[in-house]
Amino acid sequence: MPLSRSLSMSSLSGLPLWEEDDLPVENLLLFEVAWEVTNKVGGIYTVIQTKAKITVDEWGENFFMMGPYYEHNFKTQVEQCDPPIAAIKVAMDSLINSGCQVYFGRWLIEGSPYVILFDIGSAAWNLDRWKGDLWDACSIGLPYHDREANDSLILGSLIAWFFKELTDQLRDERNIIAHFHEWQAGAGLVLSRSRKLPMATVFTTHATLLGRYLCAGNVDFYNNLDKFNLDKEAGERQIYHRCCLERAAVHCAHVFTTVSQITAVEANHMLHRNPDVVTPNGLNVKKFSAMHEFQNLHSTNKTQIQEFVRGHFYGHLDFNLEKTLFFFIAGRYEFSNKGADIFLESLSRLNYLLRVHKSDVTVVAFFIMPAKTNNFNVETLKGQAVRKQLWDTAQFAKEKFGKRLYEALLRGEIPDMNKILDRDDFTIMKRAIFATQRHTLPPVTTHNMLDDSTDQILANVRRIGLFNSRNDRVKIIFHPEFLSSTSPLLPMDYEEFVRGCHLGVFPSYYEPWGYTPGECTVMGIPSVTTNLSGFGCFMEEHVSDPAAYGIYIVDRRFRSADESCNQLTKFLFSFCQQSRRQRIIQRNRTERLSDLLDWRYLGRVSRSLPDRDCTLCRNDISQMGLRGVRPSTVPTVKT
Repeated sequence: MPLSRSLSMSSLSGLPLWEEDDLPVENLLLFEVAWEVTNKVGGIYTVIQTKAKITVDEWGENFFMMGPYYEHNFKTQVEQCDPPIAAIKVAMDSLINSGCQVYFGRWLIEGSPYVILFDIGSAAWNLDRWKGDLWDACSIGLPYHDREANDSLILGSLIAWFFKELTDQLRDERNIIAHFHEWQAGAGLVLSRSRKLPMATVFTTHATLLGRYLCAGNVDFYNNLDKFNLDKEAGERQIYHRCCLERAAVHCAHVFTTVSQITAVEANHMLHRNPDVVTPNGLNVKKFSAMHEFQNLHSTNKTQIQEFVRGHFYGHLDFNLEKTLFFFIAGRYEFSNKGADIFLESLSRLNYLLRVHKSDVTVVAFFIMPAKTNNFNVETLKGQAVRKQLWDTAQFAKEKFGKRLYEALLRGEIPDMNKILDRDDFTIMKRAIFATQRHTLPPVTTHNMLDDSTDQILANVRRIGLFNSRNDRVKIIFHPEFLSSTSPLLPMDYEEFVRGCHLGVFPSYYEPWGYTPGECTVMGIPSVTTNLSGFGCFMEEHVSDPAAYGIYIVDRRFRSADESCNQLTKFLFSFCQQSRRQRIIQRNRTERLSDLLDWRYLGRVSRSLPDRDCTLCRNDISQMGLRGVRPSTVPTVKT
């Protein structure tokens, strides 16, 4: 039965109705191994969580996820139950009887996949023996002080032990495919292969270890991929053993995959193996019953952000919030890797352009990046309290005014507006106005920073001089904590916040895929990305004119940092010049791309044969017709 297409998908010409291929899952068991199963640490959590439903739909009771056991995560996210296959229970019992704790249940996310979780602490007594096994298998030694590497070895050893028991039980009844994500799961793959277990293995790297470290050091990474002394660089950064473990997993796997073509090139140099398949990351796209419901959600959540801004800028609220645009950058605090450096510089240049052109548009730029803090700062909390007090005062005056007006109209009189409120009412209102006076500028950061003097964002804010003064058309708010609906300051979940903003800005230098611009796209919010991110390359390859669909791609590979910064400034200034109607039209176009990122389609691409050449695999989607045309509503530019 073909998969149905949404109405928005039909607006992109050439998209096929996918034929439902029958997978021979009856005699196959699929295990997906990752450190972030039920354990949110980074982007891989999003990958496996969003992919779960389509995988369960295809594999049913034959799909299992494996990861580390954490008591809190298990109690809040997993419903404990018995394994549906007797051989799995026997394998688990074998480990349990040997003193290792193993847990089984359903992960309470969409699709409700089965999970097998291994308690690392209960098996730590075996660490020295397992270090010896790893050395015997591949001559890799792990230092005692690297807790993460040691924990990954314990997890890998438990998983290899489990697979040994399971394959002994199944014999030739069923075949096993084990899919391992990232180096933390790599030990399980290496040990399974060294013991010649009868199972097929897949290893996916979402970013190379050394690549991430090198880029964080501000090196010209992509233009010097073939010039690095890998062992020397890894040793200097004290990650040599981790890189060896990652490289061993890559070369032991039957099939090696990565998430984007640019990461495939990186992996070829850093890990010395060309990926067999490039499998772009997707999202579980939820369509709304009403065509423009996402526009309504934007308006609702924007109002909530506006309320926060009213409080944050009390006493300095001399700009029109209806002509204020909200930009944001979010993710791990990797200052240069995530592009926060050129975003700040571009904001400085944008501020200059808006002032020179006497624009009435104001930009509030949010930095949502977790850093070390000591709770909220007093001035920020005071701002929200002042805003609430003003609101309560206005509501009190409104009710009193309405009651007196109503009584006057009942008597058949037109009341004297100058007398409808008495002196006490005006006194209360004046006191509320005086409470909004402040002698300091609105704070740049919402929290007390532990490393205020050395923090990279704050240091660069001081350098460019954007201190939220009245003359600045660009304001900055640094929120060094992930968003939560339970926050007393900005009570919004991340998804709600994204929907309320106008533009997501992610000018990353190192971004193997890039979920943040992808999440913006499926919510109908335009975004900025780069040609050094997997997402940006994907959009360049499969959409004729990404900018027309609200995907602005900054060139960071073939331009200097200053040139890239100028290009980003041009994008931001152009966006500020759009009318409200133009922004609405662009959000409609952006949302139309969401099906390109749906696992229902990208999951099919991931089925490419493992022995196909990588240069062919990268064109899978184009060959299947997944290429968006330039919208007919965009005016033709004469050159």
